[in-house]
Amino acid sequence: MRDVSDPTNVLNCTAVQQVQLAQLLKPYGIEIKHVADDESIPGSFFGEREAGLVGNQLLLRHDTPIHSALHEAGHYICMDPKRRENLDTDAEGDYDEENSVCYLQILLAEHLTGVGSKRMMIDMDRWGYTFRLGSARKWFENDADDAKRWLIHYRIINQQQCPTWQYRQS
Repeated sequence: MRDVSDPTNVLNCTAVQQVQLAQLLKPYGIEIKHVADDESIPGSFFGEREAGLVGNQLLLRHDTPIHSALHEAGHYICMDPKRRENLDTDAEGDYDEENSVCYLQILLAEHLTGVGSKRMMIDMDRWGYTFRLGSARKWFENDADDAKRWLIHYRIINQQQCPTWQYRQS
């Protein structure tokens, strides 16, 4: 059995998952672009296996973690229109946006078969996301009201924490 703190023990963007991601993200105008497993990922801010983001294209390999794909998609959804228009690699979000992206990726994971929010939070912890309360779950459940309010303010989610399937307009 693999160590749960092992960052390689996360769900990846298999061909099936990439199809699901394409369906999930289509309302936002995000297109999935597959990158061959032996190629570097264009638009990847962190390099290696991490998802890339260029314009409305989310670039993924089969070994790209799903949390990375949802995180970068979350940046596209949460950024203002001017940044979205010129997007290439660096999403540039501020502290509030970054927290909101993390919150949104947890909510969006619920819409992927075989993933869900619980597994998303586990994978975020395994990969090394850091939160004041020590885990993604504790943060999400006890310390993320500001992120939730931010997402509601920009009409990205509604009061029931359901995605509106719209990206930030202002």
